[in-house]
Amino acid sequence: MNITKALADENRVRMLLALRDGELCVCQITELLDLAISTVSKHLSILFQAGLVDSRKDGRWIYYQLSGKKADVAVREALDWLEKALSDQVQVLEDGKRLKKILKQDLAELCKRQRER
Repeated sequence: MNITKALADENRVRMLLALRDGELCVCQITELLDLAISTVSKHLSILFQAGLVDSRKDGRWIYYQLSGKKADVAVREALDWLEKALSDQVQVLEDGKRLKKILKQDLAELCKRQRER
């Protein structure tokens, strides 16, 4: 049920699809979705509780990534389904383009701007 609830929100699905190519800092996800850091953190907490993402802290930054091969079968199947069902959606494609630009930005500068909002 936690997986289903986590996937019931468009922003959380967008986060998961953005994480397909590797880990992202909370600031990068915040920039991508143009949401408040507190809102992004809440969404990430729900995804984490559902077992869909893992996190690690590096200094003052927290990075998230999709759960790995050790995740429950249900988690892996849900992530596979998302990839197959939604990877060609307009919003997902637009997010991919925007994410490429975000990844080119200096992480420290990006996070500083996010905190100043």
